[in-house]
Amino acid sequence: MGFTVIVAEKPSVGATIAGVVGADRKHDGYLEGGGYQVTWCIGHLVGLSDASAYDEKYTKWSYEDLPILPNTWKHAVLPGTMRQFNIVKKLMNSADSIVCATDAAREGELIFRLVYEQAGCRKPVKRLWISSLEESAIRKGMENLRDGHEYDALYDSALSREKADWLVGINMSRLFSVLYKKTLRIGRVQTPALAMIVARDAAVSGFRKEKYFIVHLKAESLDAVSGHITDKAEADRIALACQDKSCRIGDSKQKREVVKAPKLYDLTTLQRECNRVFGMTAERTLACAQSLYEKKLATYPRTDSNYLTEDMEDKAGMVIGRILEEMEFAREISYRPNIRRVMDNRKVGDHHAIIPTSEISREAYRKLSQDEQRVLVMVAGKLLAATMADHIYVVTSSKVICEGYEFLTKGKTVTQEGFRCVEEKIRKYFGIRKETDKEPEGSNHGENGIPKMEYDRADAVVSEQFTQPPKRYTEDTLLAAMERAGNEDITGETEKKGIGTPATRAAIIEKIIKSGFVRRERKYLIPTQDGISLITILPEELTSAKMTAEWEMELARIAQGKGKGEDFIERIEIMVSMLVSRYDGMQPEDPGFTGRNRKNIGKCPKCGKPVYEGKMNFYCSNRECDFALWKRNRYFDTVGADLDERAAREFLADGRCRYEGLVSKRNGKTYTADIVMDVPEKGYVRFTMEFPQKEEKKKKQYMKNSNYSARDEDTKES
Repeated sequence: MGFTVIVAEKPSVGATIAGVVGADRKHDGYLEGGGYQVTWCIGHLVGLSDASAYDEKYTKWSYEDLPILPNTWKHAVLPGTMRQFNIVKKLMNSADSIVCATDAAREGELIFRLVYEQAGCRKPVKRLWISSLEESAIRKGMENLRDGHEYDALYDSALSREKADWLVGINMSRLFSVLYKKTLRIGRVQTPALAMIVARDAAVSGFRKEKYFIVHLKAESLDAVSGHITDKAEADRIALACQDKSCRIGDSKQKREVVKAPKLYDLTTLQRECNRVFGMTAERTLACAQSLYEKKLATYPRTDSNYLTEDMEDKAGMVIGRILEEMEFAREISYRPNIRRVMDNRKVGDHHAIIPTSEISREAYRKLSQDEQRVLVMVAGKLLAATMADHIYVVTSSKVICEGYEFLTKGKTVTQEGFRCVEEKIRKYFGIRKETDKEPEGSNHGENGIPKMEYDRADAVVSEQFTQPPKRYTEDTLLAAMERAGNEDITGETEKKGIGTPATRAAIIEKIIKSGFVRRERKYLIPTQDGISLITILPEELTSAKMTAEWEMELARIAQGKGKGEDFIERIEIMVSMLVSRYDGMQPEDPGFTGRNRKNIGKCPKCGKPVYEGKMNFYCSNRECDFALWKRNRYFDTVGADLDERAAREFLADGRCRYEGLVSKRNGKTYTADIVMDVPEKGYVRFTMEFPQKEEKKKKQYMKNSNYSARDEDTKES
């Protein structure tokens, strides 16, 4: 009897699917049973080959070798994944048929297809397309498998994205690194995101605050305010004229305001709100949402939709019932859900909005981490809020007359709490302070929001105010800006552009931080000097948010079968080639990279060039030299020593460094020793230990009682 092989994206997902289809016998790298073999990819198993796979000369970075434009693209099994790849390959090629069960999205399609192609498999493929790992969803999906060729356009889009990132990353990183003699990592998507942060930082730094004054007229519960006054003498004169005088209410207007119930969560909105409310990073929020999906407590997180499909009314109603029954924050909430307001087939793409599943329970909730609990409560609360009544209030605006001067006061009266009750319960549940209402200055909180008609005596106070600069980006506001990028010139009926996708924006932010171009400072994202310098030297083609957003929109069109990947890649190749030729023969000025002002630690023992300190090592400035002293390596970890700047200077000057106060891991006693550096012509630096004569006794004891190895290679791993 033949087998059907199901290929999942992760072991946990594979185990869940195996439990549904009856594959309960464990093997190395897969599960078997019920006519199925269920295996997994552990994320990406296959990726694009490095430039050196096309020509050995590309191992060195040189302007003369640019641009690098492969005629035939090569892929390779990624390091550390060969064992699992071979398992999947063997199962695929011996199967009768294959089911692709990787995540139902662009990247999931790419993960499967690359393995399928690299394995040389030609077996027929069906696609499992689900938005939940609940048993009922998996069974329904398995009963309604789709032909794998229905997703050829999605694969074309994913492959085009991968190639475009490779072309821009490889060519532009090499081009500008060679020009500026500093390793610069440039990406098709992360560089425009960095440019947005740098531009906002420049706007903040260049802002010149202006002083103005406001006169407050206070009487009982009344706080009325004047307009902005630029002259303090004028403000003082008005205050003096009104002090201890009576005032009366002039014209009053009332306006009814309706705050519509929110939409359900897509991934970006969930990440933004978790950042704003809890300070969670976008990456952490995505990890928690993915974990909840794999634990069957929430639906698929990587979605850009805020709606449910029109066949989900009963399902959503059942989930709402579970939330009200099982979730602590939702106690005492009672309402009739309007589920139809969050249903719209036209606004659901590959996946509907993120909602909890019917598996939600008190017991399951208690087993979650704190951050997972936060995300699940936010998702559950949003489903309740989105199906509740609108929040309605009335704003009363009144003129206040005093000694011929006009002031303004406003009052707010809530007439229908609506969905705001859910937000208040979540705040109380997590002990979060309520955000200040964005009401105008001088809000009046008298009875019904309406002030008295007359006041016998008023106090007049002048307050000094300043115009405020734009706020630096937080992850919340940056995600919103990335989502809106390029949308200024399109209508509501046009496809949105945006930088990245809901699934990739968190990784983009983390990448520019790990590259050293941006740092987190409390909740704000601040560009480093290197980040500012990088954006300064790059052309608009690489920093333009609008252009990158247009590329993302084109990739979306390819996924819909409205465009061709080869046409998209051809345009990327033309841009890369033009940029390379534009910089031919240029001798750019120093843009002020922090590395250009780095301290000279000493001379390289191999080539004599200066050695500088990097984040993880002390490295030779000669790109063709492989000398490096890594701050963390096995040898120094073993002996409990630090390879810091002092040590690096001594190693480069004398070939050795004395360490005092070293502690034996075995008996806790201290000793003194010289660590001696050996630099072979080929290979990496090695170290040995020598003891001063007076330490000979300690040496013998140390060699006996510790796991010390007299020689150990210093690897290139940090």
